[in-house]
Amino acid sequence: MIDSNVSLSCAHYQAGGGASSAAATAKYEAASVSPSLSPTGHLLVAACLGVIGTLGFACNLAVLAMFWRFRALRTPINLLLVSISLSDLLVSVLGTPFSFAASIRGRWLIGRAGCVWYGFVNACLGIVSLISLAVLSYERYCTMTVPNMADGRDFRPALAGICFSWFYSMAWTLPPLLGWSRYGPEGPGTTCSVDWRSQTANNVSYVVCLFAFCLLLPFAVIVFSYGKLLHAIRQVRSSSSVVTRRREQRVLVMVVTMVVCYLVCWLPYGVVALMATFGPGDPLSPEASIVPSLLAKSSTVVNPFIYIFMNKQFYRCFRAFFRCSAVEGRSTLKTFSRVTKTLRGVRPELGDHQVSAAAPTSAHATPTSASATPQSHRRSSEADHRPPAHANGSKPKATLVAHYRE
Repeated sequence: MIDSNVSLSCAHYQAGGGASSAAATAKYEAASVSPSLSPTGHLLVAACLGVIGTLGFACNLAVLAMFWRFRALRTPINLLLVSISLSDLLVSVLGTPFSFAASIRGRWLIGRAGCVWYGFVNACLGIVSLISLAVLSYERYCTMTVPNMADGRDFRPALAGICFSWFYSMAWTLPPLLGWSRYGPEGPGTTCSVDWRSQTANNVSYVVCLFAFCLLLPFAVIVFSYGKLLHAIRQVRSSSSVVTRRREQRVLVMVVTMVVCYLVCWLPYGVVALMATFGPGDPLSPEASIVPSLLAKSSTVVNPFIYIFMNKQFYRCFRAFFRCSAVEGRSTLKTFSRVTKTLRGVRPELGDHQVSAAAPTSAHATPTSASATPQSHRRSSEADHRPPAHANGSKPKATLVAHYRE
């Protein structure tokens, strides 16, 4: 196994046009060689990859099938979720089977060109997923707080975000093919990725930029967007109902889960990559070095459960899809609430922190609501003649123009 890694690394180095001196070549070989796992270790890794690949393929394929079947799911925000599921599905098809077969045999099976191809495809799709999560969080924040974004029929912002995610990923994964760093074997030699171990200025500069712009920057956007979203929801808490407060708690749990899973899946991989780049020799054992790679690949399973199946809208369609029945509660499938002209004011004691919240709408009126319509209409008419809550010149700090569907 070690000999195969040496030959693969040497061939990759010579093809990349590195230093020609024997001392530099020997140094590169020494840095590229890492001890292999035991046969039992390889089988355990293969079992984990088999589970991850199977679940990732099934879950993401189910998401795409539901989006194709149910017209109610075809909204701008859900289109971003479909892009994430597509990238994760491609990882399960184009990446995981090759690392699974390599773990079964205990060595890389498809040569140097296959290693470069595997490293490029998986890096590109992984960054697409990371950037798409950041774009999704920003789109959710804008949809909730910016009035002209709360249009469930305008797909242009979502399509622009999807195109940006894919082109941004291509911009950061093509350079290793053109000479800025390179793709090669990683860990015990059964997977391929960016060359983390070479400590040349060319490679170190790329690794640092990749870590900053493809891991830390998306995480900062996610924290900022969901932080502002939670702040806007908390501003309307004093004037909201018990149902809205429960929704706020569910949104908070979902946001915390998103951030924690993002860190668990990707932060160990980034930290180990930096340790391999700046540390002396191999700072981790083969067993420890393969764990971050497995966690990163597990995001293909985690993303559908967090972003799809924790969403009530998708969950109802999921149950209807496998029961071959109609979706229950069609009125609840609306992602965006209509922005009403009359906004509900907050309590006077809020002072300068006045916030307005859009009143929820329902597609089907119940008998109770039908009988109360004249009275509610008179109240609405009276409210229309009242001076606005911010008539004294102070503007509301935030206005929620769409209800978040968790």
